[in-house]
Formats: sequence, C-alpha cells, structure tokens
Amino acid sequence: MNQRPKGTYDLLPDEAEKFFALEMHLRELLKLYGYKEIKTPIFEHSDVFHRDNEMSDMVIKETYNFKDKGGRDLTLRPEGTAGVIRAYVENKMYTEPITKLFYIGPNFRYERPQKGRFRQFYQMGIEAIGLKSPSLDAEVISLSYHIITSLGLKQVKVKINSLGDSESKLMYKDALTKYFKDETDLCDDCLRRKFENPLRILDCKVDGKKDVVLKAPKPKDYLTEEAYLYFQSVLAYLDNMDVHYEIDDTLVRGLDYYGHTVFEVEALIGMGAHNILAGGGHYESLVKELGGPDVAGVGVAFGLERLLSAIDNEKIKITNEEPLDAYIVTFDYKTHLHAATLLARLRDLGYKVDLDHTLAKFQSQFKKAVKSGSRYIIIIGEEELDNNTYQVKDSKKEKQQTLTFSELVRKLG
Repeated sequence: MNQRPKGTYDLLPDEAEKFFALEMHLRELLKLYGYKEIKTPIFEHSDVFHRDNEMSDMVIKETYNFKDKGGRDLTLRPEGTAGVIRAYVENKMYTEPITKLFYIGPNFRYERPQKGRFRQFYQMGIEAIGLKSPSLDAEVISLSYHIITSLGLKQVKVKINSLGDSESKLMYKDALTKYFKDETDLCDDCLRRKFENPLRILDCKVDGKKDVVLKAPKPKDYLTEEAYLYFQSVLAYLDNMDVHYEIDDTLVRGLDYYGHTVFEVEALIGMGAHNILAGGGHYESLVKELGGPDVAGVGVAFGLERLLSAIDNEKIKITNEEPLDAYIVTFDYKTHLHAATLLARLRDLGYKVDLDHTLAKFQSQFKKAVKSGSRYIIIIGEEELDNNTYQVKDSKKEKQQTLTFSELVRKLG
C-alpha cells in the first residue's frame, strides 16, 4: 500500500525547514537555562511505561506494544519522561544534586487522528531531576512561558494547580471514590476508574465536561499544610519571575506520576481560540519506581506540530533559511564540466552554491538562478572558459563583472 500510515505525515522540505528553525530556536533558549540534550531509544521495555502505578489512558489504551524476535515485550515511547528517567537511573546520573536534561524526538500513541494530533508526533521535553524545590518547579514553568513568548505568540499565560503530596493525593482519591461511587452516567472507562483511579475521570475525553465531573471535589480542599505551603512558594517564585499565571483548580494533567505542581501553557491563537502548547508538572515517585534513588523531578513537554501550527496561524516567520551565495549558469557540456569543478571548489570553501544539472538552455538555467534567490549568478561561456574567468552578476545591484577565481572568492566574502 503506497500511502503513509494513518495518523502520520510527511515533513516536506519547506515544512522541514520550519521544523529545523524551531528546533534551533528552542536549543538556543535551553542553553540559557543550562539544559543538556539526551537521546533515548524510541522503544523501551514495556514495563518502563506500563508500571503498576500508571493507569492513564495513554498507557492503558494508546501505546504501540510488540514482542521482538527474542520474545521481549517492547513499547514505542508514548511520552519522553519515563525513558529519560530510565536513562538517568541506568547511567547513574544522580551524582549531582540537579540534572537538567532536554530531549527532542518522535513519540507514538494509538489514538484517533484529528487536527493537531497524530499517531507519530514530535515533542521537545525538559526534565530537571534530583531535587524537590519550589524554585526549580518555578524555573521550569518560567522557561516554558519564556519559550512560548519568545516565538511572538500573544496573550500567553500559565494555568497552574497543585495535586499535593502523596498524603494529599490519597485523601483526594478517597474523596473522589466516595463522590463517584453511585454515579452511573459515566462512560465504561470511567465506571472502571471510579474504583481503580478516580482522578482519571477528571480529564476523561468523554465525561470531562459533564456537570457531575465539573462539580467534583477539587484537589485544593485536600492539601496538607506542607503541600499548601509548597504551592504558595511556587507561586511566590512565579510572581518574582514575572510569569503571568492563573490558578485552575480543575487541572490534573493526564499522567499519574505527577504530584504537587501541575501546569499548562497556552496562548491566544487567532479567532479568539486558546491553544494549550505545553504541559507538565512535578513528580516524586517516578525515579524510585524505575529503580533509582528517592528523588523528585519536574518536567514539561511541547508538541512541535502544535507549536508550528500556532506560529503559522499567527503568520509568524520562524525559518532561518539563508539564500544561496551563488548559482552557476552554463551554455553547453564543456562549460558545464568546468562549472562542476568551480562548484566543488566553492563548496569546499564553505559557500552555498548550486547549478542546473539538466543541461537545459541558457535562458531556462538563468530563470532558475533568479528564482533561487541567489545573491550572485555566475555565468560560464566559451570566452570565460578560454580566459579562465567568470561573468558574475550581482542580483541586488544588477551589476555584472568579469572576475578571476580569486576575485570571485573575495566577492563572495
């Protein structure tokens, strides 16, 4: 079948250039905050994601699972954090108090494709691991906010909430179990979640907007004093960092390893529609669950497709593509052979140069040269070949000169 799989897309050259430009922009910002890149496999042993304490839809229903030829259970990564923590533990990266990492790469989820959602999609994620710290939570949130505003998007704000510590979450879970105990107007998944993990009812795609769910108990009412003070400290840091936020006491995020701070970053995208562009939170048990020390972390992930869609929608230019330095035009096979030599020499010197490989007529080649946007057009004819010179046309100044090779190199700068 000669078509791409459902839920995937081809990144064609123009879009690939935007993708690359966005990636470079993100990398430069991450340097300012001291984050270093990590690359993990796109598949892991299944138990990295399918842990006993993880009951999210993403893990239960949306992962691509398979057995390799050795009969081992493997899963294509549906999100980046678990694989990064596995690498952090396996490679004993916990010798420093804080390890700051970022990743960029594809993830895979089997869900219904729709606008802005794919079965193979790219994420840029950030993880700060090793320390339970309100200021570290705030730094990751501030960085997330900075990334979105730096792209030129408008009315950016952070929606933030606290799920509290393990004691808070346990009390909240008990309250939700009692609240939903006799409720029958729920989807089949949520009828199961009532007793297994009622927190997941709150962000259910089917039931999440029903009155009974919207009126459910809120995490803030079950925070321990320690958890409440921790959250207030995070907010104080955000105030001092000049981050625009609002508390959303319905926000829970979709992964079970989150505790304490959870957040999303959104911007106003065209026609008054808000778009969530990033989401993340604090976690405390994940590192220990994957065999590491009992340390906390905080992370966030950005969907690159959604970021690019937002940028395009707002007509923001993100490409850093630079035009050719020169385009070579010839008249026949003999001059084209000489052009191949010149092409190789100029490229060796670091110049962006191209020529027409079709041996088309001169006028056709010249039109391509103009269309390419090249700063200079180099013309090689019989006379230039005999004199070992080149006709060089400056596309900006509309001037044409006869130059030797050394003069040409000086001209190109």
